[in-house]
Amino acid sequence: MDREQSFFHVSDLNFEDEVIRSNKPVLVDFWAGWCGPCKAVGPIVDEIAKTYGDRIKIVHLNVDENPQMTAAYSIKNIPTIILFNNGKPMDTLVGLIPEERLKEFVSKAL
Repeated sequence: MDREQSFFHVSDLNFEDEVIRSNKPVLVDFWAGWCGPCKAVGPIVDEIAKTYGDRIKIVHLNVDENPQMTAAYSIKNIPTIILFNNGKPMDTLVGLIPEERLKEFVSKAL
């Protein structure tokens, strides 16, 4: 699946509305098109969205196109996945993550 076509994308402009002010927990996938591990973890994140999408919001943020949020959350390595709840970061995963580990991660917010 092409990353540009997968689920909802946020940007520096709508991050506050879509993530910080969300009435559901939000999983933010910080990624880039040139990143091999990001391409590998993307379908896993998308599968999580299909499974848990009614209980948690899943969004993608391209770090190359959104330097403000990338800097605000000190994203140094990608993929980085941050789980937000009530507008605050709860936990972070960095690197290629197996699906079972991501499911455990998401369950913290449910």
